[in-house]
Amino acid sequence: MIQSLVIFDLEFTAWAGAMAGHWLAPGQFKEVVQIGAVRLDLESLAVTGSFDCLVKPRINPVLSDYFEQLTGITNARLARDGVDFETAYRRFVAFADSDPIASFGHDEWVLEGNIRLHGLKSLPALPAFLELRGWFDRNGIETKSLHSCDVGPLLGVPFEGQRHDALCDSRSIAAGIAVLIKRGAKLNL
Repeated sequence: MIQSLVIFDLEFTAWAGAMAGHWLAPGQFKEVVQIGAVRLDLESLAVTGSFDCLVKPRINPVLSDYFEQLTGITNARLARDGVDFETAYRRFVAFADSDPIASFGHDEWVLEGNIRLHGLKSLPALPAFLELRGWFDRNGIETKSLHSCDVGPLLGVPFEGQRHDALCDSRSIAAGIAVLIKRGAKLNL
């Protein structure tokens, strides 16, 4: 039986209009800038660990003003604290250990896309993955217009920290999961 679930969120390069345009404009790629995660104990529903790593994008190494304002992650902070994608990915997989991972949407596709984008080989595989939007929908939460930072507050848990910060957003998702499980929802892992 699964004891813990690692809930993660990503922040990736963005510009005004990038989401509406699906990152299809020339030179736009979803390069990972931050991986944030929490480990949720599925019995106690307590967060028992966290992970936060900034990633230096290679193709678009300078963050847009839009991205800085949205996430609070600055170019100066990224230059000081960021690591390359391969290092961040390996650290994240090590943090997850053997626990399944889950995100509010298909963030695993963004990780896989960055592996291809950077031509990386011989990386450890991602753990088993659970997409959470469908789970929230099945449990009465309409996710169509929600961001991961909206989940906890929608279920009565105040948001703490910076919206669109991957770690803070992961905490919001975990809080929402805990509320629904306490109400009787089941996670099928």
